[in-house]
Amino acid sequence: MGVRLFDPTAGGAALPFDLVRCRRRVGRGYRRGAGGVNRHTATLWRRRVQEAGIGAVWEVAAGRGRKAQYDLAKRDALIAAPLQTKPKGMTQWSCRLMAQAQGVSKNTVNRLWQLHNLKPHLSRTFKLSRDPQFVEKLTDGVGLYLNPPQKAVVLCVAEKGQIQALDRTQPGLPLKKGRCGTMPHDYKRHGPTTLFAALRILDGKVVGQCQPRPRHQEFLKFLRRLEREFPGEQQLHLVVDNYGTHKTPAVRQWLERHKRFVPHFIPTSSSWVNLVERWFRELTDKAVRRGAFVSVPDLVQALDAFLAAWNEAPKPFVWTATVEGILRKLERARAKLEAIEPSYTYTHTLVAAQSTKSNMYSYLWDTTLPTNGHEVARSNLELRHAGIRRLRPLASAFPVFKFSSTPRWLGG
Repeated sequence: MGVRLFDPTAGGAALPFDLVRCRRRVGRGYRRGAGGVNRHTATLWRRRVQEAGIGAVWEVAAGRGRKAQYDLAKRDALIAAPLQTKPKGMTQWSCRLMAQAQGVSKNTVNRLWQLHNLKPHLSRTFKLSRDPQFVEKLTDGVGLYLNPPQKAVVLCVAEKGQIQALDRTQPGLPLKKGRCGTMPHDYKRHGPTTLFAALRILDGKVVGQCQPRPRHQEFLKFLRRLEREFPGEQQLHLVVDNYGTHKTPAVRQWLERHKRFVPHFIPTSSSWVNLVERWFRELTDKAVRRGAFVSVPDLVQALDAFLAAWNEAPKPFVWTATVEGILRKLERARAKLEAIEPSYTYTHTLVAAQSTKSNMYSYLWDTTLPTNGHEVARSNLELRHAGIRRLRPLASAFPVFKFSSTPRWLGG
């Protein structure tokens, strides 16, 4: 009989697919007694296919079907309300609150919001970096991922601090059919530990070491551990954040004595650039969040076990975003922030604006300039101790600064 289709013109009758493709059977065998439909229905279907093609069998004919209960203005109001307003005394709308305010059913609100992908109950954290050297640092870090240097090792280094050894007050119920595992909401603290980790982007292997505190002394111990893990004269490019532990005089002196260690600092408030942060999420989800630890050594043992299991079958994280794509997204975000809060200075060129009460300045970059060729936008601001001295007009675009030498990871 073939695939059965729903015929809206036949009062809900089921129609065989070969009814609309076989000419010989129409009017002969497919009467109500044999095929379950009237021959006029079959003729109507064949005419629709001849006029509009086979795709017409999936569409409801114009003028048929259930009529809309609410007009277009009402539907637009239901869509615009969660985008432009908030309920009294609350931060976001719900389907029932909106239905009560607009005088419709909650199912109507739910269908419209699903159709337009509106989710007022969800939110995500986000922050724009205010690092004056954002473009330079971003280009340097992303360049390591997309075009890693030859005969060198790229390591993403960071520390996950304050990993708490939490013990549950009661044992949780195990997983079973029809019910997920449970755990009590309260816990006992037994102390924290800090995990220093280095993710090798080539194969995804991780070198980790737990320390009681995230100081520069512990960071130097971890650097010496990396020196033992990767012997020889091979250069080690370290992608690190701007944590104060990484920039102390002792650490700088150690890096100057060990030239094979090349640090690459990511922009401030941009930990998402460091791929080891993605590995920390795997660690948290699969080893820490649901665990129960009676002591700090118990927690350290669990972290070491996860690290060993990961390195048995490592999975590298592949970076795909380009500098140009990231800057376009941030430009859209800044444009929206400027529309919401005009205090954010928005232009397409790196600018600085003097504050009336402080020497703080905001900045942006020219996304039309080539960033992958190590050219970044530089302003010609001449700053005094009291603030900004002068600014060139925007019409006379700021000059483009080119690096006098290529970065070290490109052989400079």
